[in-house]
Amino acid sequence: MITTKSVVQSIQLKTHISARAVTQKETSILDISIGIHGAIHIGGITVYITDTIVSTWIVMGILIVFAIIVRIKSRNFNEVPTGFQNVIEALVEVFDNYLHSNVGNKLMFLGPWFFTLFIFIMVSNLGGMFPGFRPPTADWSMTVALAIVTFVLIHAMGAKFRGMEHVKGLFRPMFLFFPINAIGELARPISISFRLFGNMLAGLIMMTLLYSLAPLAVRFIAPAALHAYFDLFAGLLQTYIFVTLSMSFIADSAKVNEG
Repeated sequence: MITTKSVVQSIQLKTHISARAVTQKETSILDISIGIHGAIHIGGITVYITDTIVSTWIVMGILIVFAIIVRIKSRNFNEVPTGFQNVIEALVEVFDNYLHSNVGNKLMFLGPWFFTLFIFIMVSNLGGMFPGFRPPTADWSMTVALAIVTFVLIHAMGAKFRGMEHVKGLFRPMFLFFPINAIGELARPISISFRLFGNMLAGLIMMTLLYSLAPLAVRFIAPAALHAYFDLFAGLLQTYIFVTLSMSFIADSAKVNEG
């Protein structure tokens, strides 16, 4: 015999199942978690091969191939540049001017690092234009690692050019201000890491939503404009901001513009 209570329970059960199915579907659609493709065990430590590591390897491969091509081509460079040589020399000259305007003469020896940092972040960001590619910079572990290098260079260059004056600066205007000054020093690399990570993750989320929720016809029309903004424009802009702020922090610590 079917009672009112059993009917109500049946309806509640179906509603619960439907709600759970919808939740699972939404989770699948909005899933931007970092996938794990395998693991390597080294001395009792498990290293997971994630999307970030795979995409980082891809970016590294692209840059290595590009460097090899430039190296091979450079053997035949002429005194008067033409074609490919002209492009490479123009890029080097533009970056040298950019570096010099931010760090001055004393820190020009850091040019190779800043150029590597710039091109790595740029290629990583632009990789978001290809569906299925997760930019390494959309993972905070990557951006904070780059920011840690900036943090080390800030204090290494401060100690190199200012010696104990750099250390004394952490205790000014008096000893009691050391905790505040220390927090301020830590805030700079953390802030630039979050800025880069947040902007690239936001673009990844927006494009994921578009490809997951938009009608099929829209997926072949709208992505072009959105990729141009989130990956091309925002990617180049965030590359410039991260590298420029890193240069400014290091130059300010070394006080290269004062002497």
